Amino acid sequence: MPRTPEETFRRLLELLLDKDMDGIADLWAPDGEAEFPFATGGAPTRLDGREAVRRYLDGYPDRMDVTDIPSVTVHHTQDPDTVVVEFTANGRTVSTDTPYRMDYIAVVTVKDGLIASYRDYWSPVAAARAAGTLPELLAALDATVAR
Repeated sequence: MPRTPEETFRRLLELLLDKDMDGIADLWAPDGEAEFPFATGGAPTRLDGREAVRRYLDGYPDRMDVTDIPSVTVHHTQDPDTVVVEFTANGRTVSTDTPYRMDYIAVVTVKDGLIASYRDYWSPVAAARAAGTLPELLAALDATVAR
């Protein structure tokens, strides 16, 4: 029997803590998508397909070391294939050894135990601060406003 959306998402978090990015990508349907509606500063807003997700995650643990996920709240929707998940990740930025905390909301749709759609809402300011790239983000936002 395929995993439920909640089971699939919780497995994703386990793999994230294990730093198994290929395992995370393998949770995606071959034609599954990932969207990042709040992405800015040149970060992708959409990934189409499992292999695009795999490329996106390549080397992630070398940049961000997620060490703890202290809070996970799963909201079930009227669509049994879709859950909305609020979660917090703690860790450190590898290049600066700076600790960070990031709060997320993800809307996850799973078909046959694989992720068909993943919409990830997070703060680009908090992400840039954690990555040590806040000045670059601000410059990119200024350039966008100037157009």
